[in-house]
Amino acid sequence: MSKLKITETALRDGHQSLIATRLKTDEIIPILETMDDVGYHALEVWGGATFDACIRFLNEDPWERLRLIRKHVKKTKLQMLLRGQNLLGYRNYADDTVDKFVELSLKNGIDIIRVFDALNDVRNLEASMKAIKKYNGHCQCAISYTTSEVHTTKYYLDLIKTMESMGADSICIKDMAGVLTPYNAYDLVKKIKEITNLPIELHTHCTSGIADMIYMKAVEAGVDIIDTAISPFSGGTSQPPTESLAVTFSEMDRNPGLNMEKLLKVAEYFKPIRDKYMSEGILNPKVLLTDPQTLKYQVPGGMLSNLLSQLKQQNAVDKYEEVLKEVPRVRADLGYPPLVTPMSQMVGTQSLFNVLSGERYKLIPKEIKDYVRGNYGKSPAPISEEIRKKIIGDEEVITVRPADLIKPEFETIKEEASELAKCDEEVLMYALFPQVAPKFLEEKYTIKKEEKEDEVMHITVTM
Repeated sequence: MSKLKITETALRDGHQSLIATRLKTDEIIPILETMDDVGYHALEVWGGATFDACIRFLNEDPWERLRLIRKHVKKTKLQMLLRGQNLLGYRNYADDTVDKFVELSLKNGIDIIRVFDALNDVRNLEASMKAIKKYNGHCQCAISYTTSEVHTTKYYLDLIKTMESMGADSICIKDMAGVLTPYNAYDLVKKIKEITNLPIELHTHCTSGIADMIYMKAVEAGVDIIDTAISPFSGGTSQPPTESLAVTFSEMDRNPGLNMEKLLKVAEYFKPIRDKYMSEGILNPKVLLTDPQTLKYQVPGGMLSNLLSQLKQQNAVDKYEEVLKEVPRVRADLGYPPLVTPMSQMVGTQSLFNVLSGERYKLIPKEIKDYVRGNYGKSPAPISEEIRKKIIGDEEVITVRPADLIKPEFETIKEEASELAKCDEEVLMYALFPQVAPKFLEEKYTIKKEEKEDEVMHITVTM
């Protein structure tokens, strides 16, 4: 069996799960060259919520972050997470926008794109997969793992065969809520290995307390790559600690061979950064706790931290457990969608509304209505007539690939954003986040203009 490989997630999912994606670029850059010497298979550094958080909360250019990371990481592959036709936003985008985003992600430094669809509707992967192959990236297709009456082992094996036929270079079992159990992991990996020769990566979370055992059994079954997070950003709603698993698996013939001295330096670097976020209240101790009820609620780490943040804003933290109990009920109503972005946010928000309003489906977000209309794709299980009527009345449900109904849009958006966006990367920023990107771009170029004027003034004075 080949050497076990490890992907480090601290720079994307680790801090997304624990501190709502608040890690700043200047906190990332100083340690990158040390991380580059560890011997990781890849560093997950971009995608997911990082793009949104950069412009919404950190006043940073996410494209510039990617370019800076690439500048400092010479030996290790850079990986990102992409939500298929949703890209990094919360709606489906036209195929031309998907193509342009993939092209520029690879051009700016990404090597591996892990692409998934929240509903496991492969129609929503077609455009992004085609673009990843077109621009010579590594296309890793992820199955959004969940459990329900329809999510059987056969369901996942059929899905993986379809992804392979579509051109996947590798497969990821994306267990975003930590609900895959150890012996099921062993069985699933074994059966996947029987039907494909593609490399298999496993991604899970520690929320339910069984992640280390999941990895142990999956490695025994022959999984090729596992996702871990350096210890200061591990555990709780994040991934298991990199150092602990590197030591554990060094005692087997598939030793990942990571540089332990470098790993310890990485951990020491991030400890005070973690402590700072904890003292500021951004790292809520609740997300570090083990909660076996996750196996019942199926709430992923990022969703937990977001729910806590929303409840805090509403002065309703005491409703936390009640909202968690509502999540599986809403999920069943909606045809058992896997709880992964954007479905996790949508189901979470609907659950929050149901609890805080005191009446189920009294308040319904637009995104939930769009989902029931079929605009996000096909629900894993049929939605009952009663729930459908309650949410969208007698409106028609679409059955075609949702993106087939979207006309090419990139050039139109480019024209619309022409006064703000100076390059295609910024046009995409505007396209994905039209509510927050204009303010970000205005401020970015106002600051640049002021800096230039200050520079000219300085030159004039010194002359």
